[in-house]
Amino acid sequence: MTKRDILILPDAELRRVSEPVATVDDGIRQLADDMLETMYAAPGIGLAAIQIGEPKRMLVMDVAREGEEAQPMVVVNPEIVWSSPELSVYQEGCLSIPEYYEDVERPARIKVTFLDREGKSCELEADGLLATCLQHEIDHLNGVLFIDHISKLKRDRVMKKFTKQARLNAKAL
Repeated sequence: MTKRDILILPDAELRRVSEPVATVDDGIRQLADDMLETMYAAPGIGLAAIQIGEPKRMLVMDVAREGEEAQPMVVVNPEIVWSSPELSVYQEGCLSIPEYYEDVERPARIKVTFLDREGKSCELEADGLLATCLQHEIDHLNGVLFIDHISKLKRDRVMKKFTKQARLNAKAL
């Protein structure tokens, strides 16, 4: 397993739409292991492959609470096939937008189809934090960031802040 660098806003790769994974093979499983190591080290509860520069439709997550046993999930080619009309609000953050959090409204419950780590077809009904995390990470696969779900004013502010920081970091090199 290898810890990978996480792309940070305003990196244009974060807006790239990811390509479906043709086959779940040893290379995909190795990528999943790298992603889990990267996510846990960050620390975070979810990570899409595009966040480490791999435009593949896959994500990893672990929404186990602190003190609970780890429950890593590998989700390949996820598709939301149903979402509830009821909405819920969670304060979201993102490893690609460090130390920025905002309330985001999303469907409270969803049903997702995907392939697991072994390439087996799965279906999962989710609510609560699991539903929010899945929707957040699937958005990444479609080039959408959680800040796209907040007001234009707040989004413009955060974009300006991270663009300025990227310029300063580039000058420091």
